[in-house]
Amino acid sequence: MTDTSGNEALQLGLFEGEEILDLTLSGPIRTLFNDRDDDPEYHPMEISYQATDGTTVSIPLKVKTRGNFRRNKANCTYPPLLLNFAKATTPKTSLFNKQDKLKLVTPCRDQSYVINEYLVYKLYNLITEKSFRGRLVRVVYADTEKGKDMEPLYGMILEDEDQMAERNNAEIVKKNKVRPNKTNREVFLKMAVFEYMIGNTDWSVQYRHNVKLLNTDSDILLATVPYDFDHAGIVRAPYAKPAPELQMSSVRERRYRGYCIEDMSEFDSVFALFNELKDDFYRVYTECPLLDQKYIKNTIKFLDDFYKTINNPKAVAKAFSYPCDERGTGNVIIQGLRGN
Repeated sequence: MTDTSGNEALQLGLFEGEEILDLTLSGPIRTLFNDRDDDPEYHPMEISYQATDGTTVSIPLKVKTRGNFRRNKANCTYPPLLLNFAKATTPKTSLFNKQDKLKLVTPCRDQSYVINEYLVYKLYNLITEKSFRGRLVRVVYADTEKGKDMEPLYGMILEDEDQMAERNNAEIVKKNKVRPNKTNREVFLKMAVFEYMIGNTDWSVQYRHNVKLLNTDSDILLATVPYDFDHAGIVRAPYAKPAPELQMSSVRERRYRGYCIEDMSEFDSVFALFNELKDDFYRVYTECPLLDQKYIKNTIKFLDDFYKTINNPKAVAKAFSYPCDERGTGNVIIQGLRGN
């Protein structure tokens, strides 16, 4: 990741460049941010950026607030947004060509947590193509009602779910009550071990809570794709708390939330992949100029603890057989909230 304007690589495509993209979102910003009802309205806006030739590209669009936890004023200062582009008014030569609806993750309480969550998406991209791509942005919110621009804020644009599916020759399946052990086991185990590594318990396959299901051409079993990692321990968001049903003291406490597998050898290939990617994972943090040294140090230690576990047979048996313990909370299902 390069801490530059990001305009040198716009021709690569919205999710192909690593550079930070500078955007301006103009319109009734205050009205938009205050519209946090259960059924928020779209508000007319304009998004603009500087193209590689130095010209300014401006695109009209509609924007509304979205989500649930982060849309609540009691939880977050800035609500997450949904950018709705119209094909007729989006130039074919623009960075947003062929985009329809894009999620914009905004700072909840502090910009650093947006960056931290963005890096988690980068980690999962290293594991599999069946993952959402993100683009780190800096957004100036230009309020036409107040005639005043806010200071630039970091944000993250997430790949549309249908485009992610298309990249993988697949379709999104919107079906609840799918049992995790009836999905593609290899894909699921990679995801579940990853969620354990980052300290995230805020997901479930059964209710598609922070998990998308893919129907691929090459497999009769559905593939699982995780997203929304702000409650992961590795992100360190101050508002993140584990569900009370899990009886955990902190999101920094890891809990494996896969299904019961008694033979630990089934994890061998997954652990081997994570060991192979270890240096790449660490570089995501050590080579990011946007992070402070304290966060890097704490994150490396957090990852070190994960690697100590997966390379110790006794620790593996204790951690990853937890869903087999009928006295524990390994089989608690997190339904989540509507609107995520």
